[in-house]
Amino acid sequence: MQAETTKKLFTVDEYHRMAQAGIFGPEERVELIEGEVLEMSPIGHRHMICVNRAMRLFIIKAGDHALVSVQNSLGLSEYTEPQPDVVVLKPRADEYSAKKLSAEDTLLVIEVSQTTLNYDRQRKLPLYAAAGVPEVWIEDLKNDLLLVFRQPVRNTYSSSLVLRRGKSVSPLALPSLVLTVDELLVETPESLEK
Repeated sequence: MQAETTKKLFTVDEYHRMAQAGIFGPEERVELIEGEVLEMSPIGHRHMICVNRAMRLFIIKAGDHALVSVQNSLGLSEYTEPQPDVVVLKPRADEYSAKKLSAEDTLLVIEVSQTTLNYDRQRKLPLYAAAGVPEVWIEDLKNDLLLVFRQPVRNTYSSSLVLRRGKSVSPLALPSLVLTVDELLVETPESLEK
């Protein structure tokens, strides 16, 4: 006789209660994806520098037209709450103190992928699209590319661009904010050695 097993999927509320109970330590990097608590990859040096650069560029160039959130939870559904590297949000006077961040608040999500490109593209990107996140950029550090996804339709994006160094891009929601791929894909001594 074979025993049946089922997988327990956690809601965002249950996930937060587990964190409050100390099941996850403050140093642990986890996120809730489709009801599963998943451990995130450690952040490498170049990854950290690229996140810091994107944050700085958006804070300076967007000014009061957006709020920038770094590596914080973004509610996509009852069972999904990833922690994108950078989220560019609609501005609010209360800076979101009165509500949790959700897909409806986003202008742009940026994921920096040093070792997680397949995961970001195949697992997380469809979830962002399904939740209605209007635009996602993936900084592909391994291939030195900026992948731009726009116009969500169900669980995909109807528009995608692959940008190389020397090119520039503006978020759809902030067309006057122009960034170059070179500004975003910061080189570090380790990346130059490859």
